[in-house]
Amino acid sequence: MEEVVVVNKRIGIVGAGISGLLACKYALSMGFTPVVFESRSCIGGVWTKTIETTKLQTPKSDYQFSDFAWAAEVQEDFPNQYQVLDYLKAYADHFDLVRHIRFNTKVVSLSYQGQELPGTDDDDAEMEAWTLWGGSCRGIWNVIVVTTEQEQGQEQEEVHQFDFVILCVGRFSDVPNIPEFPTEAFQGRKVIHSMDYSELDPAAAADLVKGKRVAVVGFQKSAMDIAMECSTINGVEHPCTVVYRTEHWNVPDYHPWGIPIAYLYLNRFSELLVHKPRQGFLLSLLATLLSPLRWGICKFVETHIKRKLRLDKYGMVPKHSFLKEISSCLISIVPRGFYDRVDKGSIQLTKLGPKNSFGFCKQGFSVDDGDPLEVDLVILCTGFRGTDKLKHIFSSPTFQDYIGGSDNAAVPLYRECIHPRIPQLAVLGFSESLSNLYSSEMSCRWVAELLKGTFKLPSIKEMEKDIEAWDKYMKQYSGDYYRRSCIGALQIWYNDQLCKDMGWNPHRKKGFFADLFQPYGPLDYAQP
Repeated sequence: MEEVVVVNKRIGIVGAGISGLLACKYALSMGFTPVVFESRSCIGGVWTKTIETTKLQTPKSDYQFSDFAWAAEVQEDFPNQYQVLDYLKAYADHFDLVRHIRFNTKVVSLSYQGQELPGTDDDDAEMEAWTLWGGSCRGIWNVIVVTTEQEQGQEQEEVHQFDFVILCVGRFSDVPNIPEFPTEAFQGRKVIHSMDYSELDPAAAADLVKGKRVAVVGFQKSAMDIAMECSTINGVEHPCTVVYRTEHWNVPDYHPWGIPIAYLYLNRFSELLVHKPRQGFLLSLLATLLSPLRWGICKFVETHIKRKLRLDKYGMVPKHSFLKEISSCLISIVPRGFYDRVDKGSIQLTKLGPKNSFGFCKQGFSVDDGDPLEVDLVILCTGFRGTDKLKHIFSSPTFQDYIGGSDNAAVPLYRECIHPRIPQLAVLGFSESLSNLYSSEMSCRWVAELLKGTFKLPSIKEMEKDIEAWDKYMKQYSGDYYRRSCIGALQIWYNDQLCKDMGWNPHRKKGFFADLFQPYGPLDYAQP
């Protein structure tokens, strides 16, 4: 068994979004000294700048801190971005976290200074640094930051040293995923990413799209929200064209046929239907025997979505199952009235053909070999390169390779928190769930207890075996989307592992049937 003991208790935290705030709060609760570096001038992460009409995709009852309730005046089940940001600010104020945050300070590089081993040079010492997970801290992280002096507009580089570093950089910001294609032929027209659009204030965003023929590339939440905003501004006179590759099971609500979806996918019984990482023979056999029920629940939800959104009418029925969608954390709510606007003509849907290609030409935007679309503005809602952002924060090529994983694997993190071969460092908030705040809080508590010495880590090899088991699960249930590190359909099973490590009782409900059939949420883990 391997033990982590933080001697000087100096913790560096990168990012002041949800995970960064949680990491800071729980580090303080254990008596450590955290310093949070935030490149922006305020807290909130992705919520600081987003599309005007964006709302929470998870009911607020599942998107809350275990020890801090939403304000009573927030009555909506799905608060808007301003209400979410106010909630995060209230949390930071309540626990006095802001004084530990250095704003306008960007971390540009991390380097690990390990104990040199006899007979090795510096490069060899770096290669062997992962062996220092066990025992007392014998290495130091050098955190190189650039601070921006607001008054003078000058940047100043600083180096800080920490016993432990927690990366809370997220995966949906900063490094946009922009497909490679020539734009020279797109004369006099503009191409931007959804990140650039969300950085605009509402008036500037409206001015950008007003009177223009807009094409939105993608069919996840940001694409639908932007298409709705464009159609509101331009109407049928200049319809917004949504260009997509794959249909998705985006939901109209979380009550298929009147039954809360939490009773179908967020309780222990629902997880009995799924093969879980490192489960025993009996649980595996039970999941196999219950596979017809698993299929039936999928169809139950799918028929509700198809009927309510009239997906057959628009040719938008996905070819994959709803379980694959939820196992990939790709579920999002369709904006109200989206398909009504398709009917009226202010939104047009265009699917990529067999070649799955698009580009630019003199007339506008070309899809496969079809007739070009005459557009003035293209907004790419093509996601982010979160893994690249995570990799390039390390100065060490060795650590970059470790954290990036292989070409056919998700980011390899034990308990979705630490890499077995990168010492004294955690990555929090990178893996997804159906409620990212909920899962981030659990992982932050796990890391805090680890640093306190509450439990010991297994061996490097044992941690890697566990990572392989979770990767196998992701491949089985996520299919083409499995590279997204997602615990969506196994939130309770995942939390059980964390609870057992921390010495908590993983069964949080009172009574056998309540524990088996009632949905689990953040408040179930309010106390150890």
